[in-house]
Amino acid sequence: MQFGLMYEIQIPEPHYDGIEQERYHQVMAQVELADEVGFSHVWTVEHHFLKEFSHCSAPEVLYGALSQRTKRIRIGHAVALLPGQYNHPVRVAERAAVLDIVSNGRMELGTGRSTTLIEMDGFQVNPADTKAQWEEAIGMIPEMWTQDIFSHQGRFYQIPPRSVIPKPVQKPHPPLWVACSQPDSFRSAGEMGLGALCFNLGGYGQMAERVQMYREGIKHAKPVGKFVNNQIAALCVTHCAETDEEAHEFAGPEGVWFVNMAEKLYAPWQGRAVPESYRFAVSAIQQERTGKTFQDHVQSGAFAMGNPDTVIKVLQKYQEAGIDQILCFMQMGNLAHARIMDSIKLFGRYVIPYFQ
Repeated sequence: MQFGLMYEIQIPEPHYDGIEQERYHQVMAQVELADEVGFSHVWTVEHHFLKEFSHCSAPEVLYGALSQRTKRIRIGHAVALLPGQYNHPVRVAERAAVLDIVSNGRMELGTGRSTTLIEMDGFQVNPADTKAQWEEAIGMIPEMWTQDIFSHQGRFYQIPPRSVIPKPVQKPHPPLWVACSQPDSFRSAGEMGLGALCFNLGGYGQMAERVQMYREGIKHAKPVGKFVNNQIAALCVTHCAETDEEAHEFAGPEGVWFVNMAEKLYAPWQGRAVPESYRFAVSAIQQERTGKTFQDHVQSGAFAMGNPDTVIKVLQKYQEAGIDQILCFMQMGNLAHARIMDSIKLFGRYVIPYFQ
């Protein structure tokens, strides 16, 4: 099992002048350390307008900086938003290829379609169109990377014959992933040959069914790219400390803050017609996060917090469920940078070697 750091870049209020600059430099230092101690990946979201919860609106710029500060760690979008009002698929392909070049072949492209009305309304995205837009765009991107002359005539995009340049370093192209929440989306991801990025916080108990559906889909895969990326990565709110008590005292409240803030982001759906393709995701957020206590999240395995042995025991359950990579969410709420750095060090010293 592999381990990646997962970032929203959280900055709870109160804000002071320079706090965003400070937080970004902390994130870069954390990723540099993660590269040194053995984490395989670093991932960030692309979110817009989500003040406090996520200040990561231009991840591709951050990735360029990270690529020059690290040597081995793979750099992944989790995810690039593919509705065209956010990102035209040609621009996604171009930026990802440049990142692959400057990182010497360490880029991985996760994609998705957005779930909050705060973002969709801000970019005038019609929720009813996002699934179809994503499907059209994800089929285009690997063709842009591998064809000298690319053209496309579809519902949302009409592109005359053009050379989409530059081309990525990895051949035939970088790994492709998709954000998944509802069980059916795991099967669909497998059938399309895409890696599955699971951001649910239901713990390891709910993963076995999703893993099974994904592997069933893989058996019948007709990949949208040139190869099947048979991997599932699952989010886990993670903090490693010298003792369980220390982890719970300092990281516990920040993890709960993260969960509660995520739930509030979906409040604008109340009173709005929810398209069929969003109903599961919106209801799942409410079921997984509404009214849950710290102990609830620890018991389900949504939180892995404690000394290295405690964290290992939780993550073993994910491994038993068939998860290939843990997305370790360590930069939560207002947890101090020094504590995050200590957590990364302990995780690299004890947890990663155990699973290798």
